[in-house]
Amino acid sequence: MTYCVGMMLDAGLVLMSDTRTNSGVDNISTFRKMQSWSVPGERMVTLMTSGNLATTQAVVAKLEERNKAREDRHNTLLEVPTMFAMAEHIGKLLRETIAERDEDAGPHASGQFGATLILAGQIKGMQQHLYLIYPEGNFIEASFDTPFFQIGETKYGRPIILRGYDRAMGFEDAVKLLMVSFDSTLKANLSVGMPLDLQVIARDEFEPLHEIRITASDPWYRSLSAGWSEALRAALDGLPDYPFHAR
Repeated sequence: MTYCVGMMLDAGLVLMSDTRTNSGVDNISTFRKMQSWSVPGERMVTLMTSGNLATTQAVVAKLEERNKAREDRHNTLLEVPTMFAMAEHIGKLLRETIAERDEDAGPHASGQFGATLILAGQIKGMQQHLYLIYPEGNFIEASFDTPFFQIGETKYGRPIILRGYDRAMGFEDAVKLLMVSFDSTLKANLSVGMPLDLQVIARDEFEPLHEIRITASDPWYRSLSAGWSEALRAALDGLPDYPFHAR
């Protein structure tokens, strides 16, 4: 499993993903699920992936044309004119890749090779965009009503984002909110694991404002995780006691 979040703010985009993939408790590995491409001063694009690892790696390979000699390669994401066209292109690749694997594996393979993607970025002269791309190849775009997307193991971290999100919040608060969301997910589900990849893209900037891999030994993460646990216990203690004898 996995957990990835793409969040849109007035100031820009904040993206975070875990790196755990597993085929059972005895086969756990670390794979990067956040891929970025850029043309300095012209465009910045990031793709986060969840689902069958072979499918997502094949989609990324096709985008980069890794099956060709290096001198013959050209990344199509660096050529399409709009982010919408980019989402359409990736959606088509994803749908075709899943169909190919389902066909090769036979009639009982349906659903085994599915994947879901988050596409985020900006092309010069246009607005930043955030898309959620489904296995069928169709997609939706973030809006004021739906300002963030999650893929993978979403249920544990979603309530925290819903309660704490504010489109006008700064990057520092947004990273803190996402980190608490991920920490809660890490505590609840072993299929999501460290390290975490974090990327912040300011509006009208075509390179990451901040990009880092956060490990389990990171002092800031350890302090935040402990502080969140203490804050929850303090909040629980501060709530009214249940009136057993009055009922």
